[in-house]
Amino acid sequence: MKIAFLSTFYPYRGGIAQFNGALYRALEKEHEVKAFNFSLQYPKALFPGKTQYVDENDEAEKIPSERVLNAMNPATFLTTVKKIKAFQPDVLIIGYWMPYMAPSLGYVAGKMQKHCKVISIVHNAVPHEKGRMDKSLSNYFFKRNKYCIALSEAVQKDIAESYPKVNVKVLHHPTYNHFGELVKKDIALDFLKLDSKVKYLLFFGLIRDYKGLDLLLKSMPLIDEDIHLVVAGEVYGEFNKYQEIIDKNELSERVHLHLKYIPDNEVKYYFSIAESVVLPYKSATQSGIIAVAKHFHIPVVTTNVGGLSEFIKHPSEGCVVQNNSPEEIAKGIKKVISNKSEAEIELREDNSWDKFADELLK
Repeated sequence: MKIAFLSTFYPYRGGIAQFNGALYRALEKEHEVKAFNFSLQYPKALFPGKTQYVDENDEAEKIPSERVLNAMNPATFLTTVKKIKAFQPDVLIIGYWMPYMAPSLGYVAGKMQKHCKVISIVHNAVPHEKGRMDKSLSNYFFKRNKYCIALSEAVQKDIAESYPKVNVKVLHHPTYNHFGELVKKDIALDFLKLDSKVKYLLFFGLIRDYKGLDLLLKSMPLIDEDIHLVVAGEVYGEFNKYQEIIDKNELSERVHLHLKYIPDNEVKYYFSIAESVVLPYKSATQSGIIAVAKHFHIPVVTTNVGGLSEFIKHPSEGCVVQNNSPEEIAKGIKKVISNKSEAEIELREDNSWDKFADELLK
């Protein structure tokens, strides 16, 4: 089968590019796949982080792609359609994650419907951080799609309620496998320059308001002092409000800040020191961080928002707290740490990229 895949790929970095890269590798095992990439995702003025691109120290999956689509330039929308049509695919897969991308990806989806089957993988149907144009942009995209894959039941519900004519199926986020394996804890502690005499929680990934780091910091005084927190990720926005919580609660000795984008080859060190990964999200659909934690067999404490609870199916996989108050988050942390020695995480289903690829094409 000939498959065209339109979304973000290397040299762009981040969870969506990693997802697309892993799926591309699974698809190419049995099919002819061509990746169509962005020539420009966001202008610098609109991008909240330091860079959109991988750097020389990041061992990212170097997916070959044709960089043709400029999200800000409608002339490239038509060029992208022409390039994909010339490839003559049986299927076009589109990776969609936010309303900003709706005009470019929606235009291509609409134009390609009469040339091949178009399937959009939807990471988020409703954005975490709301904007005035979200609804109209989302309408433009979804009204030009017939078939969608949602990565959680929560996303499926969002699509079905607003766009009942779209045929939507759930395929859960596969487990990441490109970050290597856990290293010995003492090696990881040495790499991160951390004390071996305490236990560590891990907050990992981009630091944005909806991810609830402020709630986790407020829960720290409610748990044992020999439990510390490692915060690892690039800040989108200002860190001041988090620093104020740290200072007010005298947490500077217990909270270890690694405020940077973590390259793929360093991810294993952070998970190797963690008793638990904590996701105190205020809103969510699904989380690629849970997929990383499952790969490393690290239990997760998460709030009961969006589709996060769908990924915690057994006590050995972690704990879902019913509200995102600091008190409930603290209880969840205590529960997971006390249970951690009782059972090792088991992968209770085939959550591989190969299976995801097969189910997608079915």
